[in-house]
Amino acid sequence: MVIVGALVVMIAIGTAAALWVTIMRLRASMQALRVAAELDADRTRTMAVELDRLRYALDALDDGVVIATTERELFRNRAAQRFSGARHSDAIVEAAIAQVARTALLGASAQQEHAVFGPPSQVYLLRSEPIGGSVDRSGVVVWIRDISDARRLDDVRRDFVANVSHELRTPVGALTLLAETMVDEPSIEIVQQFAQRMVRETERLARTVDDLLDLSVIEANPAAQPIVLEVRDVVDAAVDQIANAALVADIPIQIDGDIDAAVLGDRRQLVSALFNLLENAVKYSTAGDPIAIGIAREGESVLIRIHDHGIGIPTRDLERIFERFYRVDRARSRDSGGTGLGLSIVRHVAAAHSGSVCVSSHEGEGSVFTMKLPIHHADRT
Repeated sequence: MVIVGALVVMIAIGTAAALWVTIMRLRASMQALRVAAELDADRTRTMAVELDRLRYALDALDDGVVIATTERELFRNRAAQRFSGARHSDAIVEAAIAQVARTALLGASAQQEHAVFGPPSQVYLLRSEPIGGSVDRSGVVVWIRDISDARRLDDVRRDFVANVSHELRTPVGALTLLAETMVDEPSIEIVQQFAQRMVRETERLARTVDDLLDLSVIEANPAAQPIVLEVRDVVDAAVDQIANAALVADIPIQIDGDIDAAVLGDRRQLVSALFNLLENAVKYSTAGDPIAIGIAREGESVLIRIHDHGIGIPTRDLERIFERFYRVDRARSRDSGGTGLGLSIVRHVAAAHSGSVCVSSHEGEGSVFTMKLPIHHADRT
């Protein structure tokens, strides 16, 4: 009996020990599962934070970004949201986005430019790339970039080169023809006439080159050494420069408004800009019609208005008259000695002084050019 009792006790002790080991193993497993769950939760939180950061970063881009799979769209940043469910021209861009996305979902990259006619007219560059593993290319990312400004700049550069070539070729060609004719011309009187024409063509060429140099200086180094200038003094200086031409053309110039306002800028540039506006007013006005110069304050800006009663500007030309070499009436402009750069210089001078210039005009009634410049306050320097 003693032996049997001992055996029972040993079996009980062994069972308890085995049970204890099992319990400890279960406890360790539960702890491991708890740690794994906490790690997964941390990873999930970290991934959520990183995804939010990525979303904020993509929303900050000027370019549109769309990410999608074959089943659904996963993400669209703020810049691309304007095309979703859009109408009119933006709806056309949305259709183009879907087209390049389909190409990428088939495993090939795609790129296309898409022009949208305004106003304003815009050009978009769309690119798509497949994303995913080396085998499963089930996703796509699409970029949408507005390249309108770049295309307009390219057009301006191209037009500028073409216009410069044309403007320089015309007087150079005339000089060449006149010189060749003079070589074999026996008549002194005719030679003198040709010589006078050569002088005019040379002066025209020199004016064009001078205006081009002025433009390049303004663009490269706007208001390099600005000083405080009284607005009335700048206006008076421009009027003094045009006074003789206005007197010959029998066109009186009146100045209204004697406000006490100063601007910070380059005196030569500002006087040149106002002179160009006055010169155009004199050229395109008829004898006896006055030119009125108004000086007024508007908030923290000063407005200088030049109002003529000349031939006016057609509505179709108003948007382009500040472009280089653009002329409303090319024949009349050349006859009057214009280079087609004066208003472009005015616009660049105004921009260089943190200002602007605009025009309102009615054909046959005259034009009003307004230059707006920020007022300089001595106590804020």
